Amino acid sequence: MRSSSLLRMTTFAPADAKRCAIPRLMPLEPPAMRATRPSSGRGEKMSPTDVMVPTLRFLCRSTIVNGRTKSYVGDQCAVKKNLMVEPMIIVSYDGLRRHPSTSTAINHQREQIAMNEERKPPPFWPKGLPIVQHVPRLTLPQCLEVAALRFAQKPAYVIYGHVVTYEKLLNDVRSLAGWLQQRTGVRQGDRVLLSAQTSTQFVTAYHAILRADAVPVLANPMCRSAELEHLMNDSGAKVAIAAQELWPQMEPLLAKGLEDVMLFSYQSGLEGIGDADVPDWFSVPIALPENEKVCGWGKALSANLIPWPAQARADDLCLIAYTSGTTAHPKGCTHTHYSLMTAAVTAANWRGDTTETVFLGAAPMFHMLGLQSLVNTAIHLGATSVLLPRWDARKAAELIARYRVNRWGAAPPMLLDLLGLPNLPDSALESLALINGGGAALPEAVNKRLSEELRIHYMEGYGMTETAAMVMATPLQRPKRQCLGIPTFGVSAALVDPATLEFYPDGPTTESGELWISGDQVSPHGYWNNEPANRESYVERGGKRWLRTGDLAVRDEDGYYFLVDRLKRMINVGGYKVWPAEVESLLHSHPAIQEACVIAVTDERRGERVRALVVVRNGASLTEEELTEWSRSNMAAYKCPREIIFTDRLLRSPTGKIDWRRMQERANMPEERAS
Repeated sequence: MRSSSLLRMTTFAPADAKRCAIPRLMPLEPPAMRATRPSSGRGEKMSPTDVMVPTLRFLCRSTIVNGRTKSYVGDQCAVKKNLMVEPMIIVSYDGLRRHPSTSTAINHQREQIAMNEERKPPPFWPKGLPIVQHVPRLTLPQCLEVAALRFAQKPAYVIYGHVVTYEKLLNDVRSLAGWLQQRTGVRQGDRVLLSAQTSTQFVTAYHAILRADAVPVLANPMCRSAELEHLMNDSGAKVAIAAQELWPQMEPLLAKGLEDVMLFSYQSGLEGIGDADVPDWFSVPIALPENEKVCGWGKALSANLIPWPAQARADDLCLIAYTSGTTAHPKGCTHTHYSLMTAAVTAANWRGDTTETVFLGAAPMFHMLGLQSLVNTAIHLGATSVLLPRWDARKAAELIARYRVNRWGAAPPMLLDLLGLPNLPDSALESLALINGGGAALPEAVNKRLSEELRIHYMEGYGMTETAAMVMATPLQRPKRQCLGIPTFGVSAALVDPATLEFYPDGPTTESGELWISGDQVSPHGYWNNEPANRESYVERGGKRWLRTGDLAVRDEDGYYFLVDRLKRMINVGGYKVWPAEVESLLHSHPAIQEACVIAVTDERRGERVRALVVVRNGASLTEEELTEWSRSNMAAYKCPREIIFTDRLLRSPTGKIDWRRMQERANMPEERAS
């Protein structure tokens, strides 16, 4: 093969061809060049131009100014017989050639510029934001490449005092991707099960699966073996990566179709000395079972196997995330690189996140909120995430102060825990500029304390697994409390009559309607292997593809949306409709109540009756008779809780939300009703 000034080639002996050191990132100064997609064959000869993917113009925040050429060599070293060729990705800010994918991106950008010039902003659109944003048509591994090139030694993640830089993250991702391809046989489009708590290993495994052109299948680490078996069978996954604590749940799957399992401890691959108060579960060393189908994390990384040239494109499938739902089995919600990127860029632009953003990572990464903010958005920006795998309010306050955290995605119960800490000085949270939340209404008293006493913006928003998180949010310059907000960049929202499926007219609504959403971040392919659910949830109307959210909402005169309740959560009390969210909001206004959850209980005469589970504030006193009398004075009689149960805590989902569904199921078990 002829040498080139753009290529650095090293010849290895056959025995070394598959075990070569991971190349370090290196700057080059290439002239304008032609680039073509690499061959997908494994035994074919490659020319210098064959081994390069299209030159990409990465339209992201950068210290590199267009016009002063600086290109970087990154990932995707190819091993062909005895030859390792690099580079595979050239990031160029000029000398751009017209490959179809880049031409499409440029045309799309021009259309967006024209739309920004022509369109008028809707009422109360955030000041300074364009109407149409540009979303780079990159794959998620390419985003990691860019971040590692720009910020090689910058901390990407901090966990219990351990620091993982972008360079180390990228190198570990390459090694693990090479192992998946060359030792477990993972190929493009294969699904790989991933189950772990929030950790640096989760991020590495997630990106390694993507770098191997495969599809991560996210599993809640609380899943039992039978639940994991459903995810494995439904997705067709043959390989799994999991924390070693989950081995008892994974082991039975090896006899039911799972072929390979990679296990890790939460200390695996971490360098340096961590904090003194590291929890015991985090510091447990790796202890591999004696099973030929099991591989340890360290063995895979130390092999230094080079991944094959990446084949994935922005519109390819890259994620299956299972929703909890109300059906017998969870549904696998699919996303592409572009749908996830759209949601990630939207969140960053709306909040004003930058490369200097420091996130507090308390949301679980297996959930869409944590995945998008702590993995996809953070890496897109080149930001730093300080991880807190298990919720601890006092530890969270310590991390915010120690690392000058300025962004936090928090479920309302977490905020209540943090602000309820005794002797918490306001100075502990002085770096925190913005908290974004959703999933439940934040009590007005807490909202007031955040804005008036602590000077922290609280941005409420709305999103689902199907929308890759945020599609609505409140403008920071004009927030409205307990509100979903307004549709973000490129998102269309509509209210529909649940009975007739007719669109409500534009403008304020007097009655609630089902919220429908359309946009690039909505799952392009719907649910995995589930056409009945797709027909029920996705609708073509007016030239757009709409997601039926199942949420009831109203719209005010300014175009803000307010959640009423889940369409399927309505309580039918003798023909009267009761929306639990409305009753909960009223109960939260009682000065002695910290939290409340309203559920439906079967009633032989009325069909259903209202039950309230209540947590009383520390130091407060409240009886059932007092609360019943107060309820009759503050809400219609049919909405008043017929049963009031005081409890020390409410059941929560893994993401910290109040798990009303589980409490309602328990309340309606035969033995519960009999008592």
